[in-house]
Order: sequence, then C-alpha cells, then structure tokens
Amino acid sequence: MAPTTVLFDLDGTLTDPFEGITRSIQYALGKMGAGVSAAEELRWCIGPPLWDSFKVLLGTEDKSELDRAVAFYRERYTVTGLFENTLIDGIPELLAGLREAGAQLHVCTSKPHAYAGKIVEHFGLMRYFGKVYGSELDGTRSQKTELIGHVLKEEAIEASETLMVGDRKHDLIGASANRVAGIGVLWGYGSREELEAEDPILIAERPEQISAILKNSVD
Repeated sequence: MAPTTVLFDLDGTLTDPFEGITRSIQYALGKMGAGVSAAEELRWCIGPPLWDSFKVLLGTEDKSELDRAVAFYRERYTVTGLFENTLIDGIPELLAGLREAGAQLHVCTSKPHAYAGKIVEHFGLMRYFGKVYGSELDGTRSQKTELIGHVLKEEAIEASETLMVGDRKHDLIGASANRVAGIGVLWGYGSREELEAEDPILIAERPEQISAILKNSVD
C-alpha cells in the first residue's frame, strides 16, 4: 500500500541547526571543564540524542555527568540556540504539495517536543503537520526506534502506510526496526554512504525529488 503518512525528522531535514547546536555544545563543554572542539568537528553531533554525543565528547558513561552536560547545553540552547537555525530551501513547497496530495504529516525528532514545536512554529510550518513528536526532557523516546513505534501507536497507523524521512542513519534504522520505509536526504548531516548502508527506498539530493515520488504514490 502506498504511504499515506509521512514522518519528518527536524534537524538537518526540515531545518539546518548547525550554529545553534554546535555553539550550545561548545558552551556545555566549557562549563564541564572539558576540551572545546571546533564547530566543524561537532557536525556529527547533529542527529543523535544529546546523551549519546556527550558520552563520546566527555568520555564517560556516568549518567549524572551526562545529565549535567545536557543541562548546560540547554542553558544556552533554550534561550539562544533554538533560533540559530535556518529553513531548508524547498521544504515549505514539499510539505504543501504532500498535504495537497492527501498525505498526513508529522514531525518525528529526537529533540524534545517542547523545543521542536517552537522551531516548527517559528518557521511557519505547523499548519502542515498534525503533531510534533519528540523526546521527553529526560531523554525518554530520544531513540528513533522507540519514537517511531510510539507515533505508530498514538496515531493508530500501519507501518506499511507510513514513511520516515531523515538525514541520518538513526532515522532509517528506527524506521526499519518498525517496518517503516525510509527516505534519506543528503542536504543534512549524514553522508551518502551512511544512508545507503540502511537501504532506504530513496536517497534525495533535493526536496523536490521527495515530492515527485510521494505525490505520485498518494495521488
């Protein structure tokens, strides 16, 4: 059956959050007394859950230390970093076209939904989406496998009628684990090799490529 519900990742898929996320990570590392990496060296941190990134950056599995780092990150991110962000060219047109074709759209992000909703509203995208799904502030459902499963249950939708669009392997791994088809996008933070390894149905270089394949399937 053709997909009638499309789940979109946020960071690197709908918007480019590079400045806000990397500066907030640098702020947290400084507060933790750790070495502060250059922004370009932190590109890999865009996509995975924050706790996973700080495990590597701080070299620790200590939950209390990771929680401290995430709290410092949020000190800056919730005030400033949230809006150090740009909308990907072609995204409004893609979303509008899919809605006109009858698809139901939801945001599905590892970012806490409290922050994700503000970003989606900031860029005027909320009118395209039924709901913004994200993690809880304590990290619950920050893994895409768990989150996509949660969305399927909450929306009472079939995996065979759903598709996940994202820029990192985490999006595609989570989709596959839930028997949801995935589309990888190259304008975000995952390489072609990273995405190809997860066997998506499409790797898109531009939003209009997604529009073409999905509008044909839901028309």
